[in-house]
Amino acid sequence: MTGTATLHRRPARPPAGRGTPSPGRAPGEGRMAALLLSPTLLVLALVIAYPLISAIHQSLYRAQSGLDADGYVTEGEAFVGLANYADLFAGESGQRFLNAFGNTTFFTVTTVLLETLLGLALALAMNRAFKGRSFLRASILVPWAVPTAVSGLLWRWIFQSDGIANSLLGSEVLWTAEGTASKLAVIIAEVWKTAPFIGLLVLAGMQIIPGEVYEAAKIDGAGWWRQLASITLPLVKPTLLVAVLFRMLDALRMFDLPFVLIGPGKESVETLSMLAWDESNQLRYGSASAFAVVLFLYVAAVAIVFVKVLGADVTGARQIGTKRKARTADTTEKAGATR
Repeated sequence: MTGTATLHRRPARPPAGRGTPSPGRAPGEGRMAALLLSPTLLVLALVIAYPLISAIHQSLYRAQSGLDADGYVTEGEAFVGLANYADLFAGESGQRFLNAFGNTTFFTVTTVLLETLLGLALALAMNRAFKGRSFLRASILVPWAVPTAVSGLLWRWIFQSDGIANSLLGSEVLWTAEGTASKLAVIIAEVWKTAPFIGLLVLAGMQIIPGEVYEAAKIDGAGWWRQLASITLPLVKPTLLVAVLFRMLDALRMFDLPFVLIGPGKESVETLSMLAWDESNQLRYGSASAFAVVLFLYVAAVAIVFVKVLGADVTGARQIGTKRKARTADTTEKAGATR
């Protein structure tokens, strides 16, 4: 009709339901992601889930021998429930477990703390522009590239009674025997080998910090220490937390270095992994599985604390979530502008 304004009504949007993709996600993206991840999940189930379930099942049994009704000796495994776990806190087995648990915790805290400080110092040194920086970055990879067994043999030669360490100290310290010296030898060898790992990860985090941030800080009169405390450390904190988490999980499972450097059966350096190996070597698979399960729970608890409490973004899920929220907000803003 002439002179009458015609109103065009925009069709109503369908309500978001089960069949409607969420904003910022392409149709079928979740199905494709599940399809692509299925081989990885299958492999993880075979190499992680099955051995873990098998270890838990084995920890509920114990090898026993006795006489049957005819007087013949019989051997086999009997279901004992949680008896293997109860033995972890009683008797000689309990003493070994508590000692190994203490050694594992001590080595983890000490080595990771020293590696973090040394790795941060190495990262700061490699991040500066100077002649020979490329050579330093290449040479720092050498300790990390050396296999742990080879590294243990190398340091065992250094810590011999007539080795280089005693020659430099002018004394005869029994580094590979029982006592505090053996603990110190393990700490030195472990820090030497794995500090470059933290250093390289922190260096990668420093490389993505824009140079304009430091230039603005210099204009404001901030010195080197101020820049380190206010710029470098806060911006590399996510990378540093992930590096420390990986090192802690690795240190909690420490086995090969003290085994090769000091040897098995040494009370001063025996860890939970070494204790589980010794029990299985004695064909006590039930108690060995109990030690392994407790170690797994210990490692899982440390990982949960780092991820939930300290905020270590191991999988990058937080960064992906932030990008998804920004993309959703941008899509909503554009949709509102077209109305």
